[in-house]
Amino acid sequence: MEQNLQQKWEGKVSTRVSRATADQIWPLFTDFFNIHKYFHSLATSYGVHGTNGEPDCIRHCAGFSIPSRAAGSSTDDNPPAAACSWSKERLVTVDHVQRCLIYEMVDSNIGFKLYVSTIKIITRDANNHDGQNQSAGCVIEWSFTVDPVEGLVLADLLQKYDLGLQRMAKTMEDAIVQA
Repeated sequence: MEQNLQQKWEGKVSTRVSRATADQIWPLFTDFFNIHKYFHSLATSYGVHGTNGEPDCIRHCAGFSIPSRAAGSSTDDNPPAAACSWSKERLVTVDHVQRCLIYEMVDSNIGFKLYVSTIKIITRDANNHDGQNQSAGCVIEWSFTVDPVEGLVLADLLQKYDLGLQRMAKTMEDAIVQA
């Protein structure tokens, strides 16, 4: 019997942060229940299980960045007006030394069957023109693996992630600089 095996979608986006260090940015990501403070396409995020920032904790996120795929919520001829999408995400791994966290989607109404995401905060080293080492900021990398989603195109999903990461990094950086 022949099986129809679909290839997983994989993607990675990254952005540079010049006005905040990796040590300053990292705690904002490990505040897993409160990512909506920096990711503005989320109307809310909050903990539903476990201790914030520890493996196996689960957050509920709701917003409008990816359209809801809830049964009966829309048709091609009559899409819902600003239907809220939501997901429940479990923190799988937190590595404070490598500044890396992995989370997975455990439930949603956006059509993702399998979804695993990795966030890495990488220290940037730079020298000024005189050879003196300066604070160089960091790089935020966001990668994901997801089953193909009906109605979405991988390139469009990557573009959403890139734009979302750029905005989130700027919001994080501004919050740190203003603190």
